[in-house]
Order: sequence, then C-alpha cells, then structure tokens
Amino acid sequence: MKALFGPAGNSDAFTAEGFRATADAPAWIAKRGLTAYEYQCGRGVRVGTETAEHIGQAAREHGIALSLHAPYFINLSTDEDIQREKNVRYVLDSCRAAHDMGADRIVVHTGGVGKKRTREAAMDNSRGNVRMILEAKDAAGYDAITICLETMGKVNVIGTAEEILELVRLDDRLLPCIDFGHLNARTHGGMRTREDVAALFDQMENAIGVERTRIFHSHFSKIEYGKGGEVRHLTFADEIYGPDFEPVAMEVAARGYTPRFICESAGTQAEDAAAMLSMYQKYMKDDV
Repeated sequence: MKALFGPAGNSDAFTAEGFRATADAPAWIAKRGLTAYEYQCGRGVRVGTETAEHIGQAAREHGIALSLHAPYFINLSTDEDIQREKNVRYVLDSCRAAHDMGADRIVVHTGGVGKKRTREAAMDNSRGNVRMILEAKDAAGYDAITICLETMGKVNVIGTAEEILELVRLDDRLLPCIDFGHLNARTHGGMRTREDVAALFDQMENAIGVERTRIFHSHFSKIEYGKGGEVRHLTFADEIYGPDFEPVAMEVAARGYTPRFICESAGTQAEDAAAMLSMYQKYMKDDV
C-alpha cells in the first residue's frame, strides 16, 4: 500500500474544460494519476442521496478513495447546548452524505476558543463534544466512517498539533488531519524543513502510536500568514510563504507511511496534488 493523493474539490481547470457535475471528477483526476478526492461540504451538506451515489459509483470505477469535509460551522470548544446539538447534526449529516457516496473519512474543524473562555476550558469542552459526537455517530450506524480532526491555521483557534493529538487520543477510531500549511502558518514558518516534519511525526507516534500515525489524513497547500496565523491559501507557484512538500515526501517515504494527502491549493489543487505525487514517487524509488 502507498500514500494516496488528490484534490479538495474541483480545480479551475476542471470547469474550464467544460465539466460541471462532480460525478465527472473521479475520471478527470484519475487521468492525472491521482487516487483520492475530498468532497467539500464546508458551507453545509447539500448533496442528495442520488447525486452522492453517482459520485461514489464513479469513484469506485476509477479507483478513487473518497473523503468528505464537514461544515465549517462546527465548534467543538462550545459549552452551549444549542451549538452542541448543531455540531452533532452537522456531523451526522456529513456521515449520511459520506455513507451515500462510499467515503470512509470525514474531516472536522475544531473551532475557535472564544472571548469568554480560557484555552483550557475550550479544550475541556472539546473533549466532551468529541465524545458526544462519537456516541451519536455510532448510534446512527455510521461506525465505519472515521472522523479526522484537523490542525488549524489561526492562532486563536483550537488546533495545534498538540491539541489535535490530545483529542485524537480519546478514541482509537479517530485520526488526525495534519494540515502542514496550517501548522506552518500558525507557527509563522515552523514547518519548513525535514527536521520539522520528522519532529512532528515523532510527536504523533508518541501520542497515538505508529499504526494510526502511518495512515493519518492530511491537507496540504501553501498558505499566506500574518501575526494571527493563516490569511489565505496560495498555489505551488508561491515562493514566499510555503511550506514545500518535498521534506514531507522525503520523510513519509523514509518511514513507509501511507497517509491520504488532499491538496487545498487555491484553484490548482489537482495540478499541485499531481506535483506532490511526483515528489513522493521520486523518494519512494530512492534510498532516503
């Protein structure tokens, strides 16, 4: 088994070539040698069962592993009952859509700390909300779908590597979604070298074990950042902010990891995912 690569949603080139239906995306990205696709529900889960089934059928025909990004509205740090209930509904809606299309992973944002609570209180709330979501997911029969909690790019949001790994440790069925661009943005350039990547992987192995670390979910893009962290996603043409994928490719290949890399570049996500795949293949052949 090898690492999987693919885009988050559809590149500008996909629509420029006249495609409109997402069910056409698996064939389009497979022609580029890619093997993964993340369906985007950040603005809400609006995909119907029939459409989801068509996307899933196309993905199976073309050997594309599917994941789904849950709505951005989720805030795990809340202690408000109404928001907690909404969190559960957003996750269950995402699981329904993922189930319909045969996706095996959903990505979930953690949410902001807020002005009225400490970071410690926000983490306490997050632990409770993660447990509640897992119970609701299992009760609804979606136990085959893995929730991937994402590292975040803004400083005032729960989502450091340490915080995500602490939450993922709560249950063996959880996985981290390591967003290297987010981590680089919130640390103002602290995820640039192979040593940085190796230290992160060591931290992951110590926190959640080698087996889960080997198959982690990942987002990757270059991201502009400022004092507060993430500002906006860029493309691989950027030569200022980074991070570069090569150190990640080298370390993943050397350790024999088999993660799923989803590229979130701004409009060139499929093209940049193909560039990531090419780097990874280079180091898979080399003795690094």
